[in-house]
Amino acid sequence: MSTNLKVTLGVLAVAMAVVVGIVVVNQNSAPTTAAAEALVRPDSHRLSTAADGKTTVVEFLDFECESCLAAYPGVEKLRAEYGDRITYVVRYFPIASHPNAFNAAHAAEAAARQGKFEQMYKKLFDTQNTWGHNQQPQGAVFEGYAQEMGLDMAKFKADVASAEVAARVKADAADGENLGVRGTPTFFINGKQYTDQPTYAGLKAAIDASLAS
Repeated sequence: MSTNLKVTLGVLAVAMAVVVGIVVVNQNSAPTTAAAEALVRPDSHRLSTAADGKTTVVEFLDFECESCLAAYPGVEKLRAEYGDRITYVVRYFPIASHPNAFNAAHAAEAAARQGKFEQMYKKLFDTQNTWGHNQQPQGAVFEGYAQEMGLDMAKFKADVASAEVAARVKADAADGENLGVRGTPTFFINGKQYTDQPTYAGLKAAIDASLAS
């Protein structure tokens, strides 16, 4: 093999390595960007917003999930403690095996369209032991909650039954599936899935570490 041929082949090998490297970098970086976009959408429900944007906690939940209910008191304690020092985002992830999970999510989204998402979020968890895991549809119960909140009932009922609300709930669940959510509650802190038990102490330690970084 001549010296010129060796040099030519060497240049081609380096060029190919650069091209492959660019492809690998793009493949590795693209999912990160996509995941960030899927984690918090412009219309995602924020229960608090940190001015500095330093720490964002995202919870994928099912209002009929017992584990979500078990985590709920700790979550509320954390929200009260940190306030607007953190951004807290709630995403829908209703489980098909829960008979009223989708109905509850639709009720929450319908309430959100009248500015009452947080109130319905709290009401559904505070009363889960009353309506949860009942094979009968609990729409009338949720309408009662909406009435207590002073919502426009005609609009609430129309929104609960609307294709737009159904699509909104399904879009959250689809994002969750694409992000690797397999059950509820699933938490993400600054884009990283929290894999320990979602206790108050565990979540607090992860939030504190994020704020201190």
